[in-house]
Amino acid sequence: MLPDLQSLVPSTRRRRTLAVYLVMSLGALGIYLAIRARGEGLSAPAASTTDAPIPGEHAGQLAHVLLALAVITALARLMGGFVNRFLRQPPVIGEILAGLMLGPSLLGSVWPEGYQFLLPSDVAPFLGVISKVGVVLFMFLVGLELDPRLLRGSAHSTIAVSHASIFVPFLMGAGLALWLYPVYATSAVSFTSFSLFLGVSLSVTAFPVLARILRDRRAQRTRLGATALACAAIDDVSAWTLLAIVAGIATAQLSGAAWTVLYVALYVLVMLFAVGPLLKRFFVEREQAREGPLSHSALATVFVSLLLSAVATEAIGIHALFGAFLLGAVLPHDGRLAEQIRAKLEDVVLVLFLPSFFVFTGMRTSIDLLGDSRDWLFCLAIIGVATLGKFGGSFVAARIAGMGWRHSAALGILMNTRGLMELIVLNLGLDLGVITPTVFTMMVFMALATTFMTTPLLDLLLGRRGFADSSEAPVAARQRGGVG
Repeated sequence: MLPDLQSLVPSTRRRRTLAVYLVMSLGALGIYLAIRARGEGLSAPAASTTDAPIPGEHAGQLAHVLLALAVITALARLMGGFVNRFLRQPPVIGEILAGLMLGPSLLGSVWPEGYQFLLPSDVAPFLGVISKVGVVLFMFLVGLELDPRLLRGSAHSTIAVSHASIFVPFLMGAGLALWLYPVYATSAVSFTSFSLFLGVSLSVTAFPVLARILRDRRAQRTRLGATALACAAIDDVSAWTLLAIVAGIATAQLSGAAWTVLYVALYVLVMLFAVGPLLKRFFVEREQAREGPLSHSALATVFVSLLLSAVATEAIGIHALFGAFLLGAVLPHDGRLAEQIRAKLEDVVLVLFLPSFFVFTGMRTSIDLLGDSRDWLFCLAIIGVATLGKFGGSFVAARIAGMGWRHSAALGILMNTRGLMELIVLNLGLDLGVITPTVFTMMVFMALATTFMTTPLLDLLLGRRGFADSSEAPVAARQRGGVG
C-alpha cells in the first residue's frame, strides 16, 4: 500500500529545516575559526590604569540578595499573619519579630552557618541600601496619608493633648540621659545631641500603626478615634520637625548647627509655599480633570519630585526621609492622585521593601550586648519612662480637656504606640553615631514592648465592642467640636 504523500510533507520540511540549520551552524563555526586564526597573530597595546575594568558584582552576589529578599518577604508575611490571627496584634509586630529572628540574636546564635549563608557580609550593604530606599518611600506614603484636615479641624484642646504627649516624654527622656550618657555614650557624642535624641525618640507615635489599629476596630470615625488620629498627626509633624533639628545639630558642629536649622526652615518654607502649590496646580489642572489612571508623566513628576526633595534634605545635612515625608505631606490629598499613588506604591513598599528594613534592623540588634543585670535594668527603665511619659502626658492633658477617665486612658495607650516609626528614628540615630549599638538594642525592645502592649490594654479597658459608647455620637456629626 502506497504511503500518503500528504503525510510526508511535514517530515520533508522538518528535514530541510534541520539541514539548513546545520549548514548555518557549521558555516558560522568555520568562519569564526578563520577569524580566530588570523586574530591570534595580532598584538594589542599595553593596558593602562584608565582601561581598568569597572568593578562589578562578585559571583553569586545577586543570587544571595534575591534569596535573602525571598526568605525575608516570606517570613515577614508568615509572622505578620501569625501575630495578627492568634495574638490579635498589628502585623508589623510579627514583621519586626521576623527581622530579629533572622539577625544575629537568633539565627546567628542558633545556626551561624545558615546565617552566614543567607546574609553574608558582602550582602549586608546591598540589603541596607534596599531597606533605606524602602524607608524613604514609606515616609513618602506616611506624608501622603497625613490628612491635613486632621490638623486644620483640631480644636485647641486636641493640640494641647498632642503637645503634652510630646513634651512630657521628651523631658523625661532628656532626664534619663543623665544616667545613660556616662554609661553607654561615647566621648565623640556631646550630651546635648544624646539627650535631644533620646528625648525625641521617646516622643514618637507610630501614626500608621495607630491608624491600622483604629481601622481594625472600625473606630476611626468615633470621637475618640478621630481625636487619637489628630493627636498622632500633630505628633508626627512635631516630632519629625524636632528630629530634623536634632539630626542637623548632631551632624554639624555647634557653630554650624544654627546654619543647619536655618537651612531646614528655609527648605520647609519653600516646600510649603512654592513646591506644594506648584504641584497642586499642576495635578489639579492637568490630571484631576482627566479620567482613567494617572499618566506616566504625572507619576514621573511625583517620583522625580520625591527624589529631589530627599536629595535636598540629605544635602542640608539631615536625612533623605525628611524630604520624602514633607513631599508626601504637601501633595494634594484629595482626589485620585493620592489614591492612585498609594495603590501603585503601597503594596510593593509594605510587602517587599519594609521587611528588608526590619531584617536590617535585626542585623544591628544583638541581645548579647545586654550582658548583665545592669543593662537589663536600664532597658526596663527606658520602657517604663517611655510608657509613663507618653501615657501620663496624654492622660492628664485629656482629663484637663474634659474627656472621661476611660477614654483619656485609651488615648494615652494609643499614643504610646511606637512601632515602625520608632525603628526608623533609632536607625537614624545609629547611622548618625548619636547612640551606641547597646542603646539601640535597648530602644528596639522599648519599641516592641510599647507597641505590643497597645492591643491587650485596649481590650482590657474598652473591650472589643469599639471606642464609642452610648453617650458619644460618631465624630462625623460633631467634627468641629474638638475634644470638648
